[in-house]
Amino acid sequence: MRIATLAGGVGGSRFVRGLRRHLDGFADGGPHEITVIGNTGDDITLWGLRVCPDLDTLLYTLGGGVHEAQGWGRTEETHRIQGELAAYGVQPQWFGLGDLDVATHIARSQWLGQGHTLSEVTARLADRWGLPTQGIRLLPMSDEPVETHVVVDDGAGGERAIHFQEWWVRHQAGLPARRFVAVGMDRAVAAPGVLDAIRGADVVLLPPSNPVVSIGIILGVPGVRDALRGTTAPVVGVSPLVGGAPVRGHADACLAAIGVEATSAAVAGLFEDFLDGWLVDPADPAPPAASRVPVTAWDRPLLMPDVESAAALAGAALDLALSLQRA
Repeated sequence: MRIATLAGGVGGSRFVRGLRRHLDGFADGGPHEITVIGNTGDDITLWGLRVCPDLDTLLYTLGGGVHEAQGWGRTEETHRIQGELAAYGVQPQWFGLGDLDVATHIARSQWLGQGHTLSEVTARLADRWGLPTQGIRLLPMSDEPVETHVVVDDGAGGERAIHFQEWWVRHQAGLPARRFVAVGMDRAVAAPGVLDAIRGADVVLLPPSNPVVSIGIILGVPGVRDALRGTTAPVVGVSPLVGGAPVRGHADACLAAIGVEATSAAVAGLFEDFLDGWLVDPADPAPPAASRVPVTAWDRPLLMPDVESAAALAGAALDLALSLQRA
């Protein structure tokens, strides 16, 4: 089975890890190939290093090196480099990079500086973390740099733009966002293999990632949305909301910025032109009768506190997709 997923950071990586565990339990034993199309709209350059937060979270989680309690960053991490930079007065200090994490960014930045594409660099990093041996192919959404910026009030009746990471990490999404701007999207093209993975998939799954600044940014890459509309595979998504609230992060603040209600039904409406099925939490209200997207309520909360629960959730999404495929 060929499965394509569009994924952000923590939610996407935990879902894909659960999907891999679920597939390992199939009686046929595979091989099953998972292609993960990772969001790079969160990317930022810090201290001369290219940082790809969502790709790195996917690498560390799927490779067994993530800090489980945080959901991001490396396990057994130290922060001596960050402390020394602070002693020198080097800014910014609101974005923390651990010492092991810095090694990833040095490797990426060096290889990019040598002329390799982000796809090629990501493949090298994925090899180090053993993703190919799991049947997982990790692709950036685009090789061209795309950075999400947030337009906020400037305090004097006007507006200013700040990098998404500053809004998300430094301000904890506390500054009301007027809109999001994907800088560089006008020059972006889908990375090699992205469109083919969607078109050639047997199943396409949307994990419970942020619908605006993760899934939404990937959908902004030219050709991706058209590929989802045109694929013969069933496309099934998992709501990122439980009872109208995000499990983690600030998805509700992102939805408010684009004028969308923080409900699972409203989020499904963002994808209704290609979505075939939508898995929601049992606590969520029923969608409007006029909704085009078939909604299925799972029999338990949409939570992934461990690998086993993530595997159960991914299995439910896959079962829904396969039932639609048979239909």
